[in-house]
Amino acid sequence: MKRLSKPITTIKSHYPFIIIGSGYGGSIAASRLSRAGIQVCLLEKGKEFQPGEYPEDLDDATKEMQMNTNNKHIGSKTGLYEFYMGKEMTVFKGCALGGTSNVNANVSIEPEPRVFEDVKWPEAIRNNMQSLKEGYKKAKEMLKPSPYPENTPGYPELAKTSGMKVSAAAMNEEFRYLDINVNFEYDEQLNHVGVEQKKCNNCGDCVTGCNHYAKNTLIMNYLPDAVNHGAEIFCEAGVQYIERKDNKWLVYFDPYHLGREKFDAPPLCITADNVIISAGALGSTEILLRSREKGLNVSSALGKHFTGNGDVLGFGYNNNVKMNGIGLGKHYDDEDKEPVGPCITSIIDMRKRENLDEGMTLEEGSIPGPISPILTTAFTTLSKFIGKDTDEGWLDWLDERKREATSIFKGPYHGSLNNTQVYLVMTHDDGNGSMQLENDRLEINWPDVGKQKIFQKVNGKLQEATKALGGTYIPNPQWNKMTNYDMVTVHPLGGCVMGDNVATSVTNHVGQVYSNTTDNGLHEGLYVMDGSIIPRPLGTNPLLTISALAERNCKIIIEGHQKTLNYDLNPIAQSPLKEYEVGVSFTETMRGFISFNEKTDFKKGYDEGEKNNSPFDFTLTIQSQDIEAFTTDSSHRADMIGTVNCPKLSKYPITVTSGVFNLFIKDENEVKTKLMKYAMQLRTYEGASYFFYGYKEIKDDKGFDMWSDTTTLFITVYEGNDDKSSVIGKGILKIEVADFVKQLQTMKAIHPDNNKESISAVTKFGKLFAGEVWETYF
Repeated sequence: MKRLSKPITTIKSHYPFIIIGSGYGGSIAASRLSRAGIQVCLLEKGKEFQPGEYPEDLDDATKEMQMNTNNKHIGSKTGLYEFYMGKEMTVFKGCALGGTSNVNANVSIEPEPRVFEDVKWPEAIRNNMQSLKEGYKKAKEMLKPSPYPENTPGYPELAKTSGMKVSAAAMNEEFRYLDINVNFEYDEQLNHVGVEQKKCNNCGDCVTGCNHYAKNTLIMNYLPDAVNHGAEIFCEAGVQYIERKDNKWLVYFDPYHLGREKFDAPPLCITADNVIISAGALGSTEILLRSREKGLNVSSALGKHFTGNGDVLGFGYNNNVKMNGIGLGKHYDDEDKEPVGPCITSIIDMRKRENLDEGMTLEEGSIPGPISPILTTAFTTLSKFIGKDTDEGWLDWLDERKREATSIFKGPYHGSLNNTQVYLVMTHDDGNGSMQLENDRLEINWPDVGKQKIFQKVNGKLQEATKALGGTYIPNPQWNKMTNYDMVTVHPLGGCVMGDNVATSVTNHVGQVYSNTTDNGLHEGLYVMDGSIIPRPLGTNPLLTISALAERNCKIIIEGHQKTLNYDLNPIAQSPLKEYEVGVSFTETMRGFISFNEKTDFKKGYDEGEKNNSPFDFTLTIQSQDIEAFTTDSSHRADMIGTVNCPKLSKYPITVTSGVFNLFIKDENEVKTKLMKYAMQLRTYEGASYFFYGYKEIKDDKGFDMWSDTTTLFITVYEGNDDKSSVIGKGILKIEVADFVKQLQTMKAIHPDNNKESISAVTKFGKLFAGEVWETYF
């Protein structure tokens, strides 16, 4: 399995920069800082997907859906398709390495210049637009946007785009093709950062994830560039909050899918000199809100000025002409399927209005193939309840019913569904949404958001566009009187907005976080870099502006650290993707007692520790990154990461990094004895350093002692960084039966390409363990 990210067990305890999140802001920060020679650790909550691994059918897509409601979370916390169901606003975003770039239409467009005249923007940007223009230029050099190359070989005029031309003409509005971050030029070649890409095949499945190496997501440019220059990326690491202590930032995160939650294990903590929060408008705001609850001073504006970027979703259903707007999914090679094209290719540009806030961007779209099985029933039902037919006549009505019947009997690639146009509009809402924590969960509040007059105007324009095609207009199903006109957005912005005044802003013009609520003091080394800092709606797709701001701010930050940033794109001889063999992972909890008065005898240390209430426990994840090497190498070495609880050492959980585990190695002193070894460094919250060494002694004594041997760990703690330092304590840890049952449930393969490899890896580990036990005891 090829990956940009590294195994979580290899993470270090400290970095000069930790970046939280890998959307446009985080990926650009990782790339640019690494290019400047700064060591970077990037923590991403989601999984890493590479082309070929995105869902292709409804079952797989359903498994990747997660929903945050007002009282619970549904689905995996690392599901690719993440929904926040607010009281008046639903947000859809991506959760994976590369953030929402995995599931967006990758439209690269600049806002109308008047957007930046708003006093909500910091003066440093309003009065120096050149710095932002340079940011746009640098972003385009990496993202490689270009328009759909209509009427060139392999790229015919698309039906949905033709429909847009008809609608634009009828509306007397400007039509044009958009720049999109999709590759149409070269096939099966290495791109500018050493990643192989292919040409777009017009499948239309951009927003469930491009399986064809054509979409210029962040895993195709900025992220591999960061890896090329030394950045370390770790996925499935959900940051909870940050804290400032002793001139360093403490970053607390939960490593997902290791089984630690089965033991109620605490978050892990690593430190940094600088932190860049880039978890998106919702994620960055949530992290800072939770950090504020833990004691971090920030502006009272945190969570305010949230905007959905004026997003409106609508459909022109059952038009008189084909649209071919349903992605092809697994059927992209079928000869009878007509090309869909990239998700969005064109725009009806209505931004040049006298009143900026009444301007809007209208784009066509496609519905991804993996969800196509549910479309026919959904659209047929919606058209009856909330649809508005834009043309009349008995013959027209009859034709519409025939097309509906065709869809019902032949599927969504035929009839009424195949004649449906998808619309996405962006305009200017009032930006008065807010976010806060309720019961430690992020909540979005925006009373009566859908009742703003601008949305009625958008609704009218979409009816016009549909009327030109002879269809039935269906608004966003949530936008109706019964639901109080709730809205949906795929472009959440704000929450940590930039500005010149701490009373109304959370960050300054570089995204540096204000350190209190009364003056413009700043937190040293703490930045936000994503859509959350944008202080108002942009009126069009925001990714390019987020990228431009990140490029601008990275340059300023790097210069502030007296570093030089080289933008040259030299040929890459070696792929940044690393091939990982199949390995095995499990998580183990052991509990016991230790005495810091006893330096020689383990049993005395245990007894005295129990008597004096000096407990010691750990929850460790042990990973072999290559099961073949693990089983054949006599040292049977694996990596460890986790947490230790020992009140006598620290009143806080102690994070373990750089841990080493050895399974069944020969004891040099006793021929018939084998050892399981545990060695790890402990760094406490208070700043002290200790070294831990423990071993299980596997030998056949009189009686049946196999369970006792394999579940008893003799532990020694040293003062300092290794076992050459002074011994300060001895004790014993044991595995309880209930914890052993949980441990078995955490055993899994890592890096498998399929179920067969997964089963094989776990089986090999089991055979090694069972074989060694059999050899010793039987």
